[in-house]
Amino acid sequence: MKQINKTLSTFRKLEKLPFGKSLFSIIVSRVAPYFSTIDPHIIELIPNQCTCVIKKKKKVFNHIKTVHVIAICNGLEMAMGVMAEASVPKHLRWIPKGMTVDYTAKAGSDIRCVAEVNQDDWQPGDMFVNITAYDSNNIVVVKGTIKLWISEKPSE
Repeated sequence: MKQINKTLSTFRKLEKLPFGKSLFSIIVSRVAPYFSTIDPHIIELIPNQCTCVIKKKKKVFNHIKTVHVIAICNGLEMAMGVMAEASVPKHLRWIPKGMTVDYTAKAGSDIRCVAEVNQDDWQPGDMFVNITAYDSNNIVVVKGTIKLWISEKPSE
């Protein structure tokens, strides 16, 4: 049986506790403080997929009182980063190289950000993570990819 890494193990332990997912989300935002600007809440983490939610509130509004696309991109990057940390094979490492997104609809509600890859995608070289943001009616508001550079960990 495949051994799970520290990130996924921590999530699985905390999700069993009251407010455990919220605590995990706070921990992630402390490790990468910029994520705290959107108060994300990780609701699901499984190998090769992570989902977080951004609540529609004033601190993430744009001038027309919808969720600003950069806040959504921040949520998508968080989902990608947590997914990658929970999924990367032990002998590999990753670093983001770019993000390409299309804004497909107004984001007038809470936003669900999903990042996912196939297990077979974890190979050295460029890897594209599918990212999608949905409103509360399951309408896609942002869709795109985040390009990662995957490389072998150096020998110790």
